[in-house]
Amino acid sequence: MGIEARQALWDFQPLMKKALGIDLGDARIGVAASDDLGMLAHPLETIPAAKGDPIARILELASSRNAAAIVIGMPRNMDGSYGPAATKAKEFIEKIRARTSLQIIPWDERLTTVAAQRSLQESGRNTRNQKSVIDQVAAQIILQGWLDAQV
Repeated sequence: MGIEARQALWDFQPLMKKALGIDLGDARIGVAASDDLGMLAHPLETIPAAKGDPIARILELASSRNAAAIVIGMPRNMDGSYGPAATKAKEFIEKIRARTSLQIIPWDERLTTVAAQRSLQESGRNTRNQKSVIDQVAAQIILQGWLDAQV
C-alpha cells in the first residue's frame, strides 16, 4: 500500500452521524444506537416511560455516545394518516427539542413492533415475556431505516 493510500485511510472520517433511535410507548421507551461509523443500529436500553425523567436519560445516552441526532418513531396508520399515538409522539418530540440542540428526526415507525417480534421469534427467542427487548429491537429497526435512507 502506497503512502497516499495509507494517508487516505488515516484521514478517513465517517460520512454518517452517530444517532440514537427511539421507540416510544406508554409504558416503555426502546432505545437503539448506531455504531461508530453510523452504519448499523444496535439495541441499547429500555427506559420506563412514566418513571423519572425519560428525556434526561435519552439525552444522557446521546451525550455518552456522541450522537448528533435522535431519530424518534412517528406512529402512522396504515393509510399514512396520523392517529392519537402520533399526537403523543409529536408532544414528546417538542419536549425533547426544547431541551437539546441535537437534531431530532421523526421517522415512520409503521409495523416496527411487529417486525421486532418476528425477528426475535425467528432467532429462537420467546417474545412472551420480552417486552423490553421488543422495544429495543423496534428502536433498532426505526434507526436502521433512517441510517439506510442516508446513503
